[in-house]
Amino acid sequence: MEPIKFKPILRQTIWGGSKIADFKHIDGHNGEQIGESWEISGVEGSESVAQNGPYEGKNLTEIVAEMKEKLMGADNYKHFGVSFPLLIKFIDASQDLSIQVHPNDETARKRGLKNGKTEMWFIMDSAPEAFLRCGLKDKITPEQYKNMVADNTICDAIAEFPVKADDCFFIPSGMIHSIGKGCFLVEIQQTSDVTYRIYDFNRRDKDGNLRELHTELAAECIDYNVHKDYRTNYVAEKNRGVVLTQCKYFNTAVYDLDEPMTLDYSELDSFVAIIAVKGEAAFTDNEGNTTSLRGGETMLVPATTKTLYVEGNIKFLETYV
Repeated sequence: MEPIKFKPILRQTIWGGSKIADFKHIDGHNGEQIGESWEISGVEGSESVAQNGPYEGKNLTEIVAEMKEKLMGADNYKHFGVSFPLLIKFIDASQDLSIQVHPNDETARKRGLKNGKTEMWFIMDSAPEAFLRCGLKDKITPEQYKNMVADNTICDAIAEFPVKADDCFFIPSGMIHSIGKGCFLVEIQQTSDVTYRIYDFNRRDKDGNLRELHTELAAECIDYNVHKDYRTNYVAEKNRGVVLTQCKYFNTAVYDLDEPMTLDYSELDSFVAIIAVKGEAAFTDNEGNTTSLRGGETMLVPATTKTLYVEGNIKFLETYV
């Protein structure tokens, strides 16, 4: 199996910006209010469709059903079946996104959903004033939370962070959060489209209606504790992988290469997603397949791949389960 690229699923939103079309080299698109580009998705009804190789035209679920553990890895296929476990997006926010929270697996399944949502953000070239909200800065009770939503003061309890390129944040289920105006980022998350909207700045949709809030559903999911640090602290290095996140749902590292490097996956029983955030390189696997990748592109490397030889000048994220 050779690495697979997918057609992006572009989503227009009321808060979307104008960066994604240019970043992804999409011709003939004015780029207005594209809030998200779903790069790899197994979400039911929004499955990614392959755009290269023998799988061209097939969606991700069909490819998994055909290739099974050869794509997913034996343990992943046994656990997830044909449900691809990660959803990978580029997000461009020209306005603040709503304050929200996601349930954990246990709560989600009690509510008839497949699983909850844990995610991470990696910041790309954002606006100078870009910021995000993540975690509580003051410990509050569920009752205080509801009162603060009602009187429009909930933001006062949430930690705010100015951000710049290469910043990283891990957002476990239960952590209250919001992407702020000016952020341009990669989001890696469990495959789930469940979001409980806590507060939306009394913003109205295109029809003039206030958007629905999920105050009660969210109240049961929120982690009301204050944590020491919400930002992922790491030391950037050239020409080696630097670990950003290790959790039960995904493992992610960042690479910033300006010289050739071989990525060794011989002991890894999983697919690998490579998300290019800047530059360009050629990736050649142990079977001789070469795939070019440049900033704004993503590829899915099958579990059968043993090595990837990377040659070029590129910064990318590597993530797997």
